[in-house]
Amino acid sequence: PGTDLEVTGIDLLKSQNSRLHHTDAYNIESLVVRRGQAFQLQLSFNRELKAADKLVLCFGIGKRPMKIRWTLISLNPRREQDLSEWQISIIKNSGKECLLSVISSPRATVGRYTLNVKTGTNIYEPKNNAVYLLFNPWCEADVVFLDDEAQRKEYVLNDTGYIYVGSAYNIYGRPWNFGQFEEFILDACMYLLDKSKLKLSNRTDPVFVSRAMSALVNANDDRGVLLGNWSGNYSNGTSPTDWIGSVSILQKYYKTKKPVCYGQCWVFSGVLTTVMRCLGIPSRCVTNFSSAHDTEENLRVDIYLNELGEKLNSISVDSIWNFHVWNDVWMKRMDLPAGFDGWQAIDSTPQELSQGIFQCGPCSLKAIRDGDVYLPFDSKFLYAEVNADKVYWVVKNVNGKDKYIRISTETQGIGINISTKAVGQNKREDITAQYKYPEGSREERKAMQKASSFIRPSGMVPRARFASTLPMGHMASEPRVLHEAVSKTGLQLEITNTEALYPGNPLELAITVKTSTPGSWTINLASSCQLQSYTGKVEASLGYVKDTIKLEGKSEMQVPLKIAADEYMKTLALVEDEVFILITAIAEVQGTDEKLTKETTMSFEYPPITVQMPETAKLNKDFSCAFIFKNKLNVPLDNCKLLVEGLGIFKKSVFDEGHVEPGRIIKSEIICTPTRLGEKKIIAKLISTQIKGISAEKAITITE
Repeated sequence: PGTDLEVTGIDLLKSQNSRLHHTDAYNIESLVVRRGQAFQLQLSFNRELKAADKLVLCFGIGKRPMKIRWTLISLNPRREQDLSEWQISIIKNSGKECLLSVISSPRATVGRYTLNVKTGTNIYEPKNNAVYLLFNPWCEADVVFLDDEAQRKEYVLNDTGYIYVGSAYNIYGRPWNFGQFEEFILDACMYLLDKSKLKLSNRTDPVFVSRAMSALVNANDDRGVLLGNWSGNYSNGTSPTDWIGSVSILQKYYKTKKPVCYGQCWVFSGVLTTVMRCLGIPSRCVTNFSSAHDTEENLRVDIYLNELGEKLNSISVDSIWNFHVWNDVWMKRMDLPAGFDGWQAIDSTPQELSQGIFQCGPCSLKAIRDGDVYLPFDSKFLYAEVNADKVYWVVKNVNGKDKYIRISTETQGIGINISTKAVGQNKREDITAQYKYPEGSREERKAMQKASSFIRPSGMVPRARFASTLPMGHMASEPRVLHEAVSKTGLQLEITNTEALYPGNPLELAITVKTSTPGSWTINLASSCQLQSYTGKVEASLGYVKDTIKLEGKSEMQVPLKIAADEYMKTLALVEDEVFILITAIAEVQGTDEKLTKETTMSFEYPPITVQMPETAKLNKDFSCAFIFKNKLNVPLDNCKLLVEGLGIFKKSVFDEGHVEPGRIIKSEIICTPTRLGEKKIIAKLISTQIKGISAEKAITITE
């Protein structure tokens, strides 16, 4: 009876293991488990397993798995502790069946392993022998451990959310499907890990992995996932405003292995959140409003206005984006001194080279907040994005020469209302306090002093593109002023809209000028209205008002600024991006050297999309979902398309609605078959030649 022991079958107990490992949502045949946590498998043999039998389970990763590199893990249940920190034990051995438990190391390489079983001289390789091993935020010994179940549900398991856009005082959430569990997404992430050329030993560390992924989500340098395009012309790809989630982007990339066209910051961030959550690193999309894109790292952004108050694009070197979206990822920083664990910022929008390629982070939020900008990675760049000063210059023509006159410095206008989706709720959470101390507080001043000692300070000289050859106005280099000079007149400016801003209607705006101290004041006011894209690029100048106002003591006056619809509708149709309304005002008090600038960005308002469907539905039973839109605007909308997607319910679909006249109602219907339990979300977005920003969502609960 000396029959050799042979394995006749292996059951990876997928449903039981994936439930315990929070991986049951992945749409994949193979077993997906998280590191540092036990999973079980059942072996069947041709005879009973005896004490003398040799039995070894081999988990290999990479092209040539080797024990010496910890890329081949050989586990023998009869031998003492394996050096690799993996563990194996026999739980039950009866008849020809043997139940084993395997615990991978909480420091194991993350990726796709292959499994085979050796018994003596026989090797058994199961048909589907791939086992995917992910980071484990549920495991205390894993560096991505997150000690809060509600946060793990949000930052690892939630496959839908919002990305906040708009402008600082007019914020709205754009619904986004992350879809980290959808078909091919995990394989796309494995492809990116292999493409990253990270050593397998570095694929154990979320610092290396998150940095590599921040580089691979953009196509620059490495033919990564998404090609950025801010030109306003997207005819040979998908316009960045037309995406409603990451799934179709990553699926297309995995299928073609070519960069997908096109992305802008929120698309890069949405895809990076998908990749991080898919690999098991807690992640969130973060929006910084009034974000400084400061190319010199000198904590200052110069804004140039002409005498009408119109912003001049052509001479600015740096810019302020209405908003910029990046990511936070959660991890311990074993590479830094103590105290910098927790949220780290990473950014996959290609803006600035870091160590020779377009990548950014991870950078500890605590380092940004405390001004520790010498710590890796890219902390100076991130610090400047949330802390730069805004300096306004007016370019005046004096005797045929341009003269630059500094009007004002704003120390609190940049890096405001930093936003992410709240945990477990469909609302915005303000996380500014995690990035910076309260403006003007002692801690903020200390952090600013520390940061300034590492960031090259520059005198108050305008950094315009042609400034070096131009005569300067009065320019002394001066230290950063923390307190604005006390005003003689108490001059204040407010900018408001007096009617709703619907495309096709005139823009009815008003500038209110106020004084608050005794005396008679004569004020020169110039105010302009422009259209700009979210990166601060002026797309069109629409009109201006110049006025001289007399005010007595504590009083105010409202100056109207009205823009006819014809002035801007052409620009709306020509520009493929969503545009914002920028109003800038300059006031100068005669007989004093008091000058003030104020700018406000507003968004157009749109009629809503209504989603009609039941509150609940049964698994695998059809239900119908209708999308209704009434064009309440005074203008027709051309090339209307309705984009809809419901994860676990139906794949992304597009309805061509063509030309929609004012007053017309469009209704589209889709029959849905839910394939997953729990609360699911349906997202709808309407795009047309004229408007890009209408979206809606509705939740439905799927029960057994």
